[in-house]
Amino acid sequence: MPDKARDWIGADEARARLGVRPQTLYAYVSRGRVQTRPDPGDPRRSLYRSADIAQLTQRKARSRKPSEVAAGAIAWGEPVLSSAITTVSGGRLFYRGRDAVELAGTETLESTARLLRGGHGAALKRTDRPAPPAGADMRARAFAALAARAGADPPALGRHPLALAVEAATLLDVMTDAIAGEVGGGAIHNRLALAWGLGPGGPGADLIRRMLVLMADHELNPSAFAARVAASTGASLSAAALAGLATLSGPRHGGAPAAIRALAAEAGQAGPRVAVSARLAEDRALPGFGHQLYPDVDPRAEAMLARFTPPAPLAELAQAVEAFTGLKPNVDFALVAMSEALKLPADAPFALFAVARCAGWIAHAIEQLQSGALIRPRARYVGVEVG
Repeated sequence: MPDKARDWIGADEARARLGVRPQTLYAYVSRGRVQTRPDPGDPRRSLYRSADIAQLTQRKARSRKPSEVAAGAIAWGEPVLSSAITTVSGGRLFYRGRDAVELAGTETLESTARLLRGGHGAALKRTDRPAPPAGADMRARAFAALAARAGADPPALGRHPLALAVEAATLLDVMTDAIAGEVGGGAIHNRLALAWGLGPGGPGADLIRRMLVLMADHELNPSAFAARVAASTGASLSAAALAGLATLSGPRHGGAPAAIRALAAEAGQAGPRVAVSARLAEDRALPGFGHQLYPDVDPRAEAMLARFTPPAPLAELAQAVEAFTGLKPNVDFALVAMSEALKLPADAPFALFAVARCAGWIAHAIEQLQSGALIRPRARYVGVEVG
C-alpha cells in the first residue's frame, strides 16, 4: 500500500527539495504550479502536493533544450503562445483585463462574447437562420449544426473583420438554436430558460446567464487550443468551433459533469464520507473538486454557489470532500449543482458548457487568424531507429 501521507509534504521539506526561498514556493502556488491543502494537524499550516514538487524538481534538473521546454509546456506547463483574451492571475479569472466574476453580475453571454473578441457596440448577426437539425439529444444537434456550417462556410482567412464579427455572432446563435431545438430571438440565457421550462427573466434564467458568462472562456484549455489550431490553417469560424466542440466532448474535458454525477451516485449509495474515503483509498479522482489554476478556491464556483442552495446530497458530498482533502468545489461541480437545483434536462450541463465556451472558441479563432501564424509543432520521434 502506498503511503498516502507522503503525497503531501510540509513547506520546509518542499523548499528543501526545490532549493528555493519561501517567496518562490508561494509564487509556484499562486501560479497553479503546486497544489496545496490545509494540514489536518494544524489548519494554520499548508501541505504541498509531493508530485507537483517532484515535477518542478525534474524540470529544474534537466537541460533546457528547446525540445524539452516545449514538451514540458504541453500539460499545465509554461505558456506556449501569446493571447490577449483571458488569463488567470492571483486566483482570479480575467477577460481582457476585466474580472469575470464581476462581469457575471451584469453581462450576458452575447456581450461577453463581444468583449472576448475585442469588439464593442451593438451585436451584429444574421436573423435568417435555418431551423436546427434533428438529433437524439442536445449534444447531437450541436454537432450536426456546426458540421453543417463547417461544410459550407468559406475559409476565414482574408475575410473582412466586420464580416467575421457578423459570422461570429450568428454562429453563437446557431449553437443556441441547436441546443434549444428551435430558432429564437432575445438573450441566449432567456432562450435556454424558455426551452427548459423555466420561463425567461426569472431567477433560473439569471443563474443560467451568470453561469454562461463565467464559463465563456478559460485561457488555453484543450478545446480553445484545438479551435486555434483549426483557425491557424485559415479554416472557417464554424470549423474552428466544431474542432472545439469535438475536443470538449472528451471525458477529460466536457465529461466532468458525468463523472461528478457518478461520484454523487456512489455517495448516495454508501454515504458521502464512505464514498470519498473509498475513492482516496483506491487513489481515484474526486471530479468536481480542486483546480490546478486555483490553489485556494475556484472563483467561478464560489460566485455561483453563493447564488443558490445546492441540493442536499451534493452539499453533503462537498462537505465530505473538503473535510477529507481540503479541496473545494470547482465550476464543474457548481454547474451540476445548478442544473440539479433547477431540474434541468440530464444533458443540460454539457449543453451549457458548449454554448458558453463557443464564445471563447470563436474569440481564440479570430485572434489566431489575426496573428497570421500556423500552429505546426514538431514531434520528437521515439520509434524504430532510422537512417
